[in-house]
Amino acid sequence: MIHVRNLEKSFGNKLVLDKLSFSIGRHDIYGLLGANGSGKTTTINILCNLLDADAGTISINGEPLSEKTKQMIGIVPQEISVYQDLTCKENLLFFASIYGLPGSEKKARINELIDTLHLNEYENSKVSSLSGGWRRRISIAVALVHAPSVLILDEPTAGLDLEARYELWELIKNLKDNGVSILLTTHHLEEAERLCSCIGILQKGRIVAEGSLHKLRMLVPAKQLAVIETDDEQNLCDKAKSFGWTYRRHGGRLMLFLPDRFRLKDIVYQFDGIPLSSISLQEVGLEHVYLEVTRA
Repeated sequence: MIHVRNLEKSFGNKLVLDKLSFSIGRHDIYGLLGANGSGKTTTINILCNLLDADAGTISINGEPLSEKTKQMIGIVPQEISVYQDLTCKENLLFFASIYGLPGSEKKARINELIDTLHLNEYENSKVSSLSGGWRRRISIAVALVHAPSVLILDEPTAGLDLEARYELWELIKNLKDNGVSILLTTHHLEEAERLCSCIGILQKGRIVAEGSLHKLRMLVPAKQLAVIETDDEQNLCDKAKSFGWTYRRHGGRLMLFLPDRFRLKDIVYQFDGIPLSSISLQEVGLEHVYLEVTRA
């Protein structure tokens, strides 16, 4: 569906994209993760043909990037970009006209989207009167009005409460199941874990790690993690080092990378004589992968 190869972009002397490459297949949700300034927005702008790359190639459905490929893409930006003083249905009518849908097709497509996104109750409500979750939903409907094969979601659940976030996750999964290829950027790592079939971690304009969550977990040298609080960190770290265990400080917490799976009492026994305020065992997650990869 989408193939990005050796994409380069600089602004003045600042290199923003450095031979960036990735692919998104049909029925895939590709999570593009990275800190602010890592190149995510620049990548999206080039994909949407709003910005020219300095080098590299992009193809969408086998077509090289052009004005034609704009019709293949729908984008939901982080900021709500529909008209607040129009109703949901008026927004859909307006954007369907912009994309040139003929009258009969326009009506059928709008009714289909209203049903699919469960907007029936709010189709005649002004967008300004809706909650954040429903505003995001109408933004997605507008992005899909021309039936694109690719959907770009830029921080789709930013600012939403937990319930609205879960509802949008289900909607995104349904879109994927219906054949829409999705590029998702998010700072919510749990969101990427739950939704994405493939994840690329972007740092300084290039992918530094990529793959399924299962594959990415293998980049962390641990079968299990122990999070420990103690007033004697130095002795604990020295003892962990003597066992050949790696340790890190992640998010202000001391974390031991365990080479095997342990029971809590086994860890307590290993550090007998060192005062432990608290200890918990965790599975390796995307957060740990992200911190380990970007640290390296």
